[in-house]
Amino acid sequence: MGKNRALADPSRLKPFDQKEKELLRVVIETPKGSRNKFAFNANQQVFELKKVLPAGMEFPYDFGFVPSTLAPDGDPVDVLVLMDEPAFPGCVLLARIIGAIEGEQSDNKNTERNDRIIAVEKDAHSFADIKSSDDLGKDFSRELEEFFVNYHRLSGEDYKVLRLIGPSRARKLVKACLR
Repeated sequence: MGKNRALADPSRLKPFDQKEKELLRVVIETPKGSRNKFAFNANQQVFELKKVLPAGMEFPYDFGFVPSTLAPDGDPVDVLVLMDEPAFPGCVLLARIIGAIEGEQSDNKNTERNDRIIAVEKDAHSFADIKSSDDLGKDFSRELEEFFVNYHRLSGEDYKVLRLIGPSRARKLVKACLR
């Protein structure tokens, strides 16, 4: 028996699909509708329970990360994926970038950027016509932004939305974080 390993390391996958280079590879950590926040621990190569949201609060869409990236907050680039049905922790999927929420998180000592890419799973029927964050509408976008503000508030942090950007700027954010 060789070295025992829990999982293959999805954080080492290529960030963009090799055939359809505009498609982003996303590793889902937390499925839509979950109160449990999961995160991949690359050192232990397992998905861990990081926190449980209070009753009445849940992840509005699947949440994960772009492999082989490192964002300014020290974690891989975050992605909120719009799709028809929830995935599961560890699921790898391809998605079209439609924009990003640029934001800053701060605690009592530090402020750092913590942007969230918004993408649509490549075969999603319900979101097939969404090509840009502008197509989401103001109310939908505001709800996504408010989720992250409230999510950080639970941890005693402030999250300030700087702006909602479109797909080309969001793609540049991802490319700037490639490792």
